[in-house]
Amino acid sequence: MARVSDFQVKDVVNVSDGKKLGNITDIEINLDTGKIDAIVMNNGGKVLGFFGKEEETVIPWSQIVKIGEDVILVRTRGSYYTQSKLEEPKE
Repeated sequence: MARVSDFQVKDVVNVSDGKKLGNITDIEINLDTGKIDAIVMNNGGKVLGFFGKEEETVIPWSQIVKIGEDVILVRTRGSYYTQSKLEEPKE
């Protein structure tokens, strides 16, 4: 069985360009199915200034290619999204 803390120490790397995206800070779980829907990472930048919350990047579970001992490989091609994009009103 894996724990969230096991995932938090792994680097997340985009296999499309080899870029390190960061480390997992949280996961989204579908309570109906009990499956993981997405992984969440902090970008390090503040949304609302110095005391604001950090911007989060959310990568759907379907974009995870492989989970290794030290790294999680994802294929995003820029299709990951941030929490603020999710909260924007749709027109």
